[in-house]
Amino acid sequence: MTPTARRPSIGYGLLLALLLTPVLTISFVIGGQVAGLPVVPYDLFDWVGRVLPGAVVTAGIDTIVAVVLAFGLGDDISTAAKAVEQGLAVVIFYGLTCLVSLVFYALLNRLKPPRSVIPGALLALSYGGPLAIISLTVNRSATANPVVAAAWMALLFGAWGVLTYSFYQSLADYNVAADRNVRVRGLSRRQFLVRVGASSAVITLGGAALSRLLNLTQAPLVPAASADQPTEAVRMLPNADDPVIPAPGTRAEVTPVSRHYRIDISLVPPVVNGETYRLPISGAVANPVEWTLDEIRAMPSRSDFITMACISNPIAGSLIGTTKWTGVPMQYIMAQVQPLAGATGLRIVGADGFDEYLSLRMIEQDERIMLTYAWDDAPLPIANGFPLRIHIPDLYGMKQPKWITAIEVVEEMGEGYWVRRGWSPTAIVNATSVIDTIAAEAAYQDEEGQLRVPIGGMAWAGARGISAVEVRLNGEAWQPAQVRAPLSDRTWVIWRFDWPYEEGLHTFEVRCLEGSGTPQVETFRDVRPNGATGLHRRREPVNLPVMPDGSA
Repeated sequence: MTPTARRPSIGYGLLLALLLTPVLTISFVIGGQVAGLPVVPYDLFDWVGRVLPGAVVTAGIDTIVAVVLAFGLGDDISTAAKAVEQGLAVVIFYGLTCLVSLVFYALLNRLKPPRSVIPGALLALSYGGPLAIISLTVNRSATANPVVAAAWMALLFGAWGVLTYSFYQSLADYNVAADRNVRVRGLSRRQFLVRVGASSAVITLGGAALSRLLNLTQAPLVPAASADQPTEAVRMLPNADDPVIPAPGTRAEVTPVSRHYRIDISLVPPVVNGETYRLPISGAVANPVEWTLDEIRAMPSRSDFITMACISNPIAGSLIGTTKWTGVPMQYIMAQVQPLAGATGLRIVGADGFDEYLSLRMIEQDERIMLTYAWDDAPLPIANGFPLRIHIPDLYGMKQPKWITAIEVVEEMGEGYWVRRGWSPTAIVNATSVIDTIAAEAAYQDEEGQLRVPIGGMAWAGARGISAVEVRLNGEAWQPAQVRAPLSDRTWVIWRFDWPYEEGLHTFEVRCLEGSGTPQVETFRDVRPNGATGLHRRREPVNLPVMPDGSA
């Protein structure tokens, strides 16, 4: 290449970057699915979320939830939000890689690069090196050996860097030939670009199809016994004989594990090896310990039906679920380790890098706080916190770490992961009530001939319980609903109201009273920083079909 030859334009550089980056991206995704290797785009996204200011992170969460709700991306907010986050991760990685490629091409156009792989290798090292370090530091989901993971990232980034420079040289050769008015052996520049594009498309689309197939065929991140249906023990509900029958369309009292919401700080849940797992409890204790999972499971335990919600759950959102929890009471745990006189709390750390504090006084006052190892009589799913997670009554999920790997008894309490990012320091759940169904298809005539439509839903106030639920139509007087007995003192209640049918457009509202008689807050408040409040209302037409005899 002569010094005076025209260099490849930035436009060609952008085109090649757009063609090469999808291959790099899908290679990382496939490697993660097939061999448990790091997915660098996801790790970069997780890292960005941890270094950005808390206000930016929480604003991002609000935006993602708003997008999911505005575009109706699914009834399950947590699943849809996770898909949106993964899409954003790919977009960020794609854009950053294209930008780096353009800067590389611009630098080459100012220099006289040699005909060797050195510039491509330098590109791979300067861009891929920092990303590999970030990935190895942040990633908690990869199961591959770290040396293998590092070699995998070096291979992919190295191939990408060498190809990027090789394509630059090829384009430069075509420009030299054009300047000298001669033909280059082999392909023309247009044919070269078409073949690069076709190869990229085949690899990317084939990889995407393989990724989809792997998602469908891989074992789910839940135990087989509880993937779709609750276990036999869960089906024998403690309120089975309650006379209040849920209105058709009301949510199930127990949420199948596979549908229980999860909100994490990582795009992919961390994987902890249960066979080699050890839980160290250290710090200000007289008896530091390091227990295996089997040793913890052999300790005295308790099982309770528990409703838990995310503090990010909007009014009537899906970030809430009820299941059966089994674990060791934290009072028993503390009796074994014997905190010292100056100790005030626990710092609990998860495999995903999450941490939170729990006061010893709270443990002393509440025997229900437990170190949980099972849901629905089966081991905790990987996606929901295996091997251990904490349960603390009356608090949102943001205060309850999952994938617990260490507990430190501390003399001074601190701020947990989300508290440091501007969320509530107490995170006490707000009372809420929701209309799940207006079951016009289940309308019936009562003994007096009145046509009635069952309306139903749930109400929840954490460990404070629910004493009453009331329904209002079209802004008129509040009327009492029937309330089904709860599964425990910490679960939602199912309510039912049989509405005297009137054809037309109606506004339905619901509110609840806590166990003490305290009414739920009716004023609307957004989820940040203390959780959402306000009434749930539905406005819709109710018109029953007309039967052949003229009756409704």
